[in-house]
Amino acid sequence: MGKGPLPLAVVHADESCLGNGRDGKTPGGAASLIEARDRGGRIVRRDLFISAPDTTNNKMALNGAIATFALLSAKGRRFRVAFHSDSQYLVKGMREWVPGWRARGWRRKGGQVQNLELWRKLVEATADHEPTWIWVEGHAGHMKNEYANDLAIRAATEQVTSPGLVPSALDAWLAQRRERGQYTDHDPDREFAAVEAKLGSA
Repeated sequence: MGKGPLPLAVVHADESCLGNGRDGKTPGGAASLIEARDRGGRIVRRDLFISAPDTTNNKMALNGAIATFALLSAKGRRFRVAFHSDSQYLVKGMREWVPGWRARGWRRKGGQVQNLELWRKLVEATADHEPTWIWVEGHAGHMKNEYANDLAIRAATEQVTSPGLVPSALDAWLAQRRERGQYTDHDPDREFAAVEAKLGSA
């Protein structure tokens, strides 16, 4: 080691499942806004979104996180990851449940682990990184969570998946929202810097 802390990636993720509880198929989507500094110190943003024709919110939350960490691992890269999600299932699972499941041979006290294969894939996907799992309240005015939510809904509705990480459309989305009087005092770069300061910059 001896090279100091890993570079920081800040992720804001959300998922969507259309028609939960209804008869028939329930298409879903998941999305992540990924922020990191380039070698010159500039904040770079990328989007990721995936879709599935028939799924659940919990499965999409897990699949979205798996896809995010898999892409962060490209070319052997490693990050400290501040992963923000409004999915208590995902955040509580990775913070609290997974250690106990693994200690019991991937079983719950009450029996089998639901979505076991996805949980195991996520643990494997995060193995080379240092994740911090942060729960945020959904639909509570958190700008980057709302952006990820809109991306996830679009992915679910249109059944589209991005070709890996793509340049983020956050700036254009934020400009449209500001025209409606929303998020006028929100600075995306300042919010990134606040997370960076809290976790300690590389």
